[in-house]
Amino acid sequence: MNLIGKMLNNRYEVLEMIGNGGMATVYRAKDHVLNRYDAIKVLKDEFTTDSDFIKRFKAEAQSAAALAHANIVQIYDVCNEDNLYYIVMELIQGKTLKEIISEDGKLSWKWSVNIAIQIASALETAHKNNIIHRDIKPHNIIITEDGIAKVTDFGIAKAVSNSTITAFGTTIGSVHYFSPEHARGGYTDAKSDLYSLGIVLYEMLTGKVPFDADTPVSVALKQVQEEPVDPIKYNPDIPVSVNRIILKAMQKDPNLRYQNATEMLQDLSLALKKPNEDFVVLATRSDDSPTQKIPTIYELEMEKNNDRKAPVTDTTKTTKKQSKLKEFYTKHKWAKPITVLFIATVLFIVAMYSTIAIFNSGRTKQEEMPNLVGVNGEGNLTKEEALKILGDLGFENVIIEEEYSDDIEEGYVISQTPAAQENFKINVTQEIKLVISKGQKIVTLPKKMIGKKVDDVTSELDKLDLKYEVTEVNDEKVEAGYVLEVDPEEGEEITAATVIQITVSKGSAYKDVTVPSVINSTESDAYNTLSSIGLTVKVNYEENSSKSDGVVTSQSITPGSTAKEGETITIVVNKQPKKSKITVKVNLKALMNYTEPKPELVSTNTFDDDGNEIFENKVVEVDRATVVIEVGEDTILSENYPMTKTDITKEWTSSDVKELKVKVNGVTKYHQQVDFNRGDQTISVDSSN
Repeated sequence: MNLIGKMLNNRYEVLEMIGNGGMATVYRAKDHVLNRYDAIKVLKDEFTTDSDFIKRFKAEAQSAAALAHANIVQIYDVCNEDNLYYIVMELIQGKTLKEIISEDGKLSWKWSVNIAIQIASALETAHKNNIIHRDIKPHNIIITEDGIAKVTDFGIAKAVSNSTITAFGTTIGSVHYFSPEHARGGYTDAKSDLYSLGIVLYEMLTGKVPFDADTPVSVALKQVQEEPVDPIKYNPDIPVSVNRIILKAMQKDPNLRYQNATEMLQDLSLALKKPNEDFVVLATRSDDSPTQKIPTIYELEMEKNNDRKAPVTDTTKTTKKQSKLKEFYTKHKWAKPITVLFIATVLFIVAMYSTIAIFNSGRTKQEEMPNLVGVNGEGNLTKEEALKILGDLGFENVIIEEEYSDDIEEGYVISQTPAAQENFKINVTQEIKLVISKGQKIVTLPKKMIGKKVDDVTSELDKLDLKYEVTEVNDEKVEAGYVLEVDPEEGEEITAATVIQITVSKGSAYKDVTVPSVINSTESDAYNTLSSIGLTVKVNYEENSSKSDGVVTSQSITPGSTAKEGETITIVVNKQPKKSKITVKVNLKALMNYTEPKPELVSTNTFDDDGNEIFENKVVEVDRATVVIEVGEDTILSENYPMTKTDITKEWTSSDVKELKVKVNGVTKYHQQVDFNRGDQTISVDSSN
């Protein structure tokens, strides 16, 4: 079916095909609701006719959609439309790990371990959510362009492996990565995924899978019967610790492997730090169970061939039959390859079911795992109740762990591994882990945290196994990296599950700036210069007769020193007042109403030739007066003038409004307010005012 160009669910526009596998075809599509590009995996027709598979497929895909992890391809939606079943998922740009191994062969051990850590981290999250992948292989791991590993097809493998023989036949191509219990058709759990991860790491480091053969069944038998060749023999560059991690993950007995992804993660991380240290514990079986020989495909075929070679009583009839058969195949050349294919198919099916029957013959008793943790936190069983139920069912290998819990009462079951699954049985010898609540853990916070370095505080909280969140805020007073507040308060008693909020200073919100000199600059230039580097400018005015009007005479922050953006700097600007020239003209004669004395006939004390005394007209000396001119508190003139003086003139430059007084012989003759801001003026004083 060609879906390119079609719109699915009135939302997803199919743009192009980007992959084609055994069970599905993958397309790139555009989500027109969220305006993003997604990958759409469409199930092939042969799967959509199996109602049991479809039911499991939808349930498992929806469970996997709840997983949120950086190394898991996110499932957005599970849909069906007109008998078309598809999954909408995150679109990843990159290559599968299988493609990278095929192109590059052996990969560097550090890069391989890093990829394995990411896969193990994804499995850890999935297992904690009771989701087992069951088909971990390089084909299902995408490496992004940034080197991030993304695990895909979570939950789908279970639907396939539990469906019809058609579905099983589709997935048997992954047998190179199956765990022994998976190959036997037995119970698979989280440890089966870790076995497969061990094979993936083996292939990354050696360029080959540990077990290979001509047929899938032969590979499955090797998975069950044979021990792998140490990967270090194929690649001497592999560190000892990494070699042993692979061997531990690939132990035939699930109880001897890593018991969970967290354990494997810890060893992988330690291998990066101490690659040549032998810290991996490889356990061995303590029982004396004898090794059972299981017939291979080759042996089964040999037995059939021996049966065919049994002596016949009538050779003539046999020869005639052979001749007719030969003649038939000669006339019908198309029939021979079909016959061969049919016989091979029959042999394969017979061999596969024979192998499964042999495996199942030695299987131990199986029971369905009961639910011991209740539903949504209600109905939890006590430790004693849980142990009794497990004992009654015959489960023998029960491990008890305890941990604190804020939600579950002391003595009750918090979690169980494996989780309860309806219609799915496990061996009664399977390890069962129960986590029992120790109740709430009460811890007293350190008494002194505020004012200390945040690293010191978090180190103390880590020692107490407390959770915390650090929030950084700007603070103009406290240096970056020091604690400002904690909630709950210092020294308070809290439960271990409480998340402590730590507020830490990240220093000033303003950067440091170097203050320039603006002295002798104009007010506007100084303001622009200081504002441009983020300072707040305040201007004060002062009068300084020794400086030019309008220039900066001083600044509050020393030039060349450091200040914070937003800090206030004060500059002093010389502002001289506006001055005007006043010309004062005093008419003393008019002011005093002075009349000049008339000439008088005065003897000269001389005589003419006739002896007569000579007289002449002479003016008696004119009276004088002292004229004083005052402007405000300044005396600008104090002189003695004849009373007949009419043009006494004095100029004076000043500002503001001041009093003008003109005094004659100490008597005020003129007194007025003069506004020197009005410009140059001439004031004539010729009468008393």
